[in-house]
Amino acid sequence: MARTSDAHRTIDAIWRIESPKLIAGLTRMVRDVGLAEDLAQDALVAALERWPESSIPDNPGAWLMTTAKRRAIDLLRRNKTRDRKYEEWGRSAETFTEDDLERGLDGEIGDDLLRLIFMTCHPMLSREARVALTLRLLGGLATDEIARAFLAAEATIAQRIVRAKRTLSAARAAFEVPEGEALKERLAAVLEVIYLMFNEGYAATSGGQWMRPLLCQEALRLGRMLAELAPREPEAHGLVALMEIQSSRFKTRVDASGEPVLLLDQNRALWDHLLIRRGLSALDRAGKLGQPLGPYALQASIAACHASARTAEETDWVRIAALYEALSRAAPSPVVELNRAVAIAMAFGPAFGLQLADELAAEPALKDYYLLPSVRGDLLAKLGRHAEARAEFERAASLTRNERERALMRRRAAECDAAAAGEADTSVKPEQPAT
Repeated sequence: MARTSDAHRTIDAIWRIESPKLIAGLTRMVRDVGLAEDLAQDALVAALERWPESSIPDNPGAWLMTTAKRRAIDLLRRNKTRDRKYEEWGRSAETFTEDDLERGLDGEIGDDLLRLIFMTCHPMLSREARVALTLRLLGGLATDEIARAFLAAEATIAQRIVRAKRTLSAARAAFEVPEGEALKERLAAVLEVIYLMFNEGYAATSGGQWMRPLLCQEALRLGRMLAELAPREPEAHGLVALMEIQSSRFKTRVDASGEPVLLLDQNRALWDHLLIRRGLSALDRAGKLGQPLGPYALQASIAACHASARTAEETDWVRIAALYEALSRAAPSPVVELNRAVAIAMAFGPAFGLQLADELAAEPALKDYYLLPSVRGDLLAKLGRHAEARAEFERAASLTRNERERALMRRRAAECDAAAAGEADTSVKPEQPAT
């Protein structure tokens, strides 16, 4: 049983890595994103049945693709209403042999991922449906994880995804990267889903690891491709700049045991300065296009402030607070306001930041958002209100689904307990000697 359980955890990790490429490649073959996802799931079920007994193959991605391709052939053979599609696909399938699978997974399918993003960001879908479907297919997020990212109900997200797949299938949406005005029309949605993919990799919603670096790397690769496709779009360069600079911290965001290391505690000498230079260069390209900085370029500017400070103490928090003010006007949201509260606290004192954070407590979208009590706990602790801070950290721990984040919140709650106990000890007057 233990061996099977270990195998299933390994398969789950492989699936998170391979499923976007698998679904993208299958969509290219069958031209139906819903069918492609079903075929990929069939391959996953086969892997769960066979690999614990036969061992995991050397190239699990190729095995999954081969299995899914065979299921596709069987399905198309059985379904007479798809005879024409099968004949068209069958003629091209002769050039796609099993020997090509490994090359395909590393090469052409990479382009397929970008095509799939543009397909799932079709303007016939609502903005919410585009993002939810793309996160499901390319980010590998479960429906409940997407719901938490949207601060929405799980049932609502599930309905959006189902409707979106049906709409794309019924409209026979083209599996391609559009050009000209069609490219501009979808660009904002594509940038958003790449941004959300990166965010999920940078701070995983759930699971036993704080980060999913491979998802970040894939988002960054797609972002670079998009910037080449749209070189005159400042936000494409702004997003690349943001991802490059944030990626520079990967080595320092967790310690040797995988525990989170907060920004102000990271060893900046270990940041990847090549990625920082690349990010600053992309930010410079965005600025030279002569348009006001958009949300991604503003976030990249904030990241650049951190990257340019040699030590945490040298961080220009006043400038960061000003940039968050500009970001709140360009892309207003409760999460931006929460980040602005942190910057205000660092620039002008925790009491000012706490006042802003307290005002957000009534915001419905942040009701179950663990970072709100986390921020309040941090500010309360800095003000010496340790009992209140402990309660906030405990609440944050109860809301997060990431195991590493939960452990960090509980550790901070324990530190507040110890600080409160120390204060109590020093406040007790010693007994007067007997006379």
